[in-house]
Amino acid sequence: MPVLTRLIPSPLVVDIRPGALDDLACVLADERISTSGRLAVAVSGGSGARLRERIAPTLPGATWYEVGGGTLDDAVRLAADIKAGHYDAVVGLGGGKIIDCAKFAAARVGLPLVAVPTNLAHDGLCSPVATLDNDAGRGSYGVPNPIAAVIDLDVIRQAPARFVRAGIGDAISNINSIADWELSNRVNGEKIDGLAAAMARQAGEAVLRHPGGIGDNDFLQVLAEALVLTGIAMSISGDSRPASGSCHEINHAFDLLYPKRAASHGEQCGLGAAFAMYLRGAHEESAYTAEVLRRHGLPVLPEEIGFTVDEFVRAVEFAPETRPGRYTILEHLDLKTDQIKDIYADYVKAIGS
Repeated sequence: MPVLTRLIPSPLVVDIRPGALDDLACVLADERISTSGRLAVAVSGGSGARLRERIAPTLPGATWYEVGGGTLDDAVRLAADIKAGHYDAVVGLGGGKIIDCAKFAAARVGLPLVAVPTNLAHDGLCSPVATLDNDAGRGSYGVPNPIAAVIDLDVIRQAPARFVRAGIGDAISNINSIADWELSNRVNGEKIDGLAAAMARQAGEAVLRHPGGIGDNDFLQVLAEALVLTGIAMSISGDSRPASGSCHEINHAFDLLYPKRAASHGEQCGLGAAFAMYLRGAHEESAYTAEVLRRHGLPVLPEEIGFTVDEFVRAVEFAPETRPGRYTILEHLDLKTDQIKDIYADYVKAIGS
């Protein structure tokens, strides 16, 4: 008898709408994630702490833990603190660093994680990966998917615009990542999970083609849904392949080569995607991607995030070393310094100023 279906790891609850945060306690109780209300809530000293005053009265059984940053040590300390209590679930309330710390801590103590992001800076809010700074730089750690994602669009609208724009760059970069996956399939026979690829690609296309901007709830709804779907796509495939290709290798190169100057993850991934698409010969797609990124106020040239052309060329040349074993257009072309410079000059002309 053939296998007729498969189980997909995904959140039990995805609640994306204005005012969703006010109903957090009811949602968790109704879905039997926490009927007792005993929650460990991890917050930052910034946006999460401000929201604590608003929602603490609705979570009388919760214990609040302030997380200092986004390091592995922070996550380990949080896990140790939570372990001493008796909780139904862990809630990560804040930006990406706080949610990643909460993911890791929840996995370490064997509790489900509820993700309540305060911005849409990247697709990690619903992914099976926690990205944490460590002594070697930055590491990615496998964790279970959040059991719930509660995204209040009113809260998202209050986030710094740059953080929301960064999520646009990360979502759109899916399209380039899938093209890299398909390239590896053609050249090396790497297996593609069709469902994961379809979800990630359509998430990216939905953001790329939407005419709205970060001031519109309709657009924010699409962006939030795209980031959630991308996280689920990574769970389906069992790795980050649906959302991490040459664009992310360039992003990692920026982080490693210029750690004190690097821009946000989504800004670097969007720029990397526009350039990588040009590398693969998809010139019209590259130009359109650059046009959309510009419309949303995102960078398409390295100088727009404080890097010289030579520094960008160095990052592109170094990028394949950041993900050994991953095959993308960068590994396929194996470009040298002068070649990258020449192609970059053509890219600049193609996308216009």
